[in-house]
Amino acid sequence: MTSTMDEVVSLQLRMSEALVLFEWLASNNETDSLGGDPAEMRVLWDLEAQLESKLVVPFDADYDEQLARARADVLRET
Repeated sequence: MTSTMDEVVSLQLRMSEALVLFEWLASNNETDSLGGDPAEMRVLWDLEAQLESKLVVPFDADYDEQLARARADVLRET
């Protein structure tokens, strides 16, 4: 099978994984600590935006507690 650059790639994440990834992307975006190639940064920003549009938990009052549970859940699964 030949792939093209405009082919869509879908990923599946458990909610805990999505929350941990979103938090990592958001915190690194705020501090601009990732550096790197502009194209790589664009992809990371786009990924953060996609997660932000799908997740409601980051806007919950108890987000920090839910994030802590998500982090613990991710570590249990590895």
